[in-house]
Amino acid sequence: MKLRVKFKFLIENMLKGLLWMAILAALYLLAKEYVIDENQEVWLERFYSQPLIIYGIYIGSEVFFGLFPPEFFMLWAYYKGDVWHYVGNLFFFAGVSYAAGYLAFLIGRYLRRVVLFRYLGRKFFSKYWPLFRKYGSFLIIAAALTPLPWSAISMLVGTTEYPMKRYLYFGLFRLLRFAVYGYIIYQTHQIA
Repeated sequence: MKLRVKFKFLIENMLKGLLWMAILAALYLLAKEYVIDENQEVWLERFYSQPLIIYGIYIGSEVFFGLFPPEFFMLWAYYKGDVWHYVGNLFFFAGVSYAAGYLAFLIGRYLRRVVLFRYLGRKFFSKYWPLFRKYGSFLIIAAALTPLPWSAISMLVGTTEYPMKRYLYFGLFRLLRFAVYGYIIYQTHQIA
């Protein structure tokens, strides 16, 4: 019975993630049709002439609790070159995201010893503590696969006595998210 509830939680969050992906794809197709195609030279010059800035923004976003959805950067990467360049960018984005989650986990491990954080952490993570208590590893998988805040959940898990090897193992689902969402974005472009 308890395992069924955890799987239901995971599936519900995966469906939310797919809904989010569908909304992004629809918004992108509309923007492409009515905004980007009208002024393609301006958009290409503005966003593609300085890739290091885009990579820096992505790294900062992933380290600081996912300020921007990674799907925006996947969309950007599609126009950056051929298929292999896109796949290379996906590997880069997935690696940075996984590493940012691990860094947040380590920060959580450190902060758990800080007295002030024990108080502030309870307030900051108040929304996710009950979920972690109830779902445990399934919350890590859900955060890895869905729009739940990956770095914040990773930090929360780090503040507990959760085993690092198990966290790293379940965190690998983050790479699966990038593979699936990257494929969906690629196919969306093929339709358009």
